[in-house]
Amino acid sequence: MEPQSDAVGAFIPGPRATLEPLGRGVLDGVRLAVKDLFDVAGVPTTCGNPDWARTHPPAVATAPAVVALLQAGAALVGKTKTVELAFGLSGENIWHGTPRNPRAPDRFPGGSSCGSAAAAAAGLADLALGSDTGGSVRIPASYCGLYGIRPTLGAISLAGTMPMAPGLDTPGWFAATIDLFARTGDVLLPGEVGRLDGPLLRLEEAWVNARTDVAGVLSGLLERLAPRLGPALPVSLIPEGIATLYRGYRAIQGQEVWATHGAWIGTATPTFGPGVADRFAAAAKVTAAEAAAGRALRRQLQARLHPLLAGGAVLAYPTSPCAAPLLAATAREQEEVREATVGVTAIAGLAGLPEVTLPVATVAVPGGRAPVGLSLVAGPGRDRALLALARDVAALLGAP
Repeated sequence: MEPQSDAVGAFIPGPRATLEPLGRGVLDGVRLAVKDLFDVAGVPTTCGNPDWARTHPPAVATAPAVVALLQAGAALVGKTKTVELAFGLSGENIWHGTPRNPRAPDRFPGGSSCGSAAAAAAGLADLALGSDTGGSVRIPASYCGLYGIRPTLGAISLAGTMPMAPGLDTPGWFAATIDLFARTGDVLLPGEVGRLDGPLLRLEEAWVNARTDVAGVLSGLLERLAPRLGPALPVSLIPEGIATLYRGYRAIQGQEVWATHGAWIGTATPTFGPGVADRFAAAAKVTAAEAAAGRALRRQLQARLHPLLAGGAVLAYPTSPCAAPLLAATAREQEEVREATVGVTAIAGLAGLPEVTLPVATVAVPGGRAPVGLSLVAGPGRDRALLALARDVAALLGAP
């Protein structure tokens, strides 16, 4: 399959890595793009950083998740850009270039699966594989007007993928249409489909955290889901507050990131771009007490959410508290968005729950409109049922 011209800078520089399908199945004819954290045999996995590429040989085998998609009929059309070592939420990369957001060109695409989101949103790929630790599939999906999923923690193998924070890392994928998005789950996800019949729970802390325009447009959509899930019921489940959840998540992530990459950083002395170096430096300073407090908070959150969702209830809230930040946003403005955003993405992240974001709305921004996503979260292991529900919700809301 001949690769298209990359008008938005979604793919990593250099010759495009391509592979023909390894079989036939539900993904016949689908063009697949893969984040440059997943191994493709014979190709360097650069993880967005030249020093990582310099100190690691080309991959000897292709990641199982990629193989499964190829066996189902997909064809690889290229590897996509990522934030360096996946440690960032905006999508910026000074070495490979920041991909353009096809739906809001003056704004960030979101990261760290920025290239995969840009490729899917620009029509350069039908299906794009990414990874999600703190929101790196969900947030670019929201920013770029795509369907995106963070599966149940551990539901899909991450073999052949650069680890970041192994206790939080998951694969995920993007698509512009609900049919392809849901069909991909048939290939990658275990278990039966099942059914989620609600109730629909409006998680109040996440709505209060969102900007007024985002909360307003998405809140109005919940009423239209009543025929499928009943009226939305307000619930408060995070009395500690979103900011506390952010700090707990950050401590766990920081300890795991440094345990995973600290030795390499000390030996290779890599050069990182703005922001990335600061985040690694902060990770190195996380204390054992801070990480232990974060893990205690995670256990408390799981104890609240898992029983609540066991019978088929679904949480609903804005995927991101705002539309994509402007490319001209200051470092301080970007950090404010990061804290408000990761405090919400940490809900499913810490609890290990499947979360789907749907491209159901836009908000007014200077010069036009920008996408925002609505998230639905189900109990652990209910991923395929959540995708089936996403089909119904997309139909009710008139999403693509």
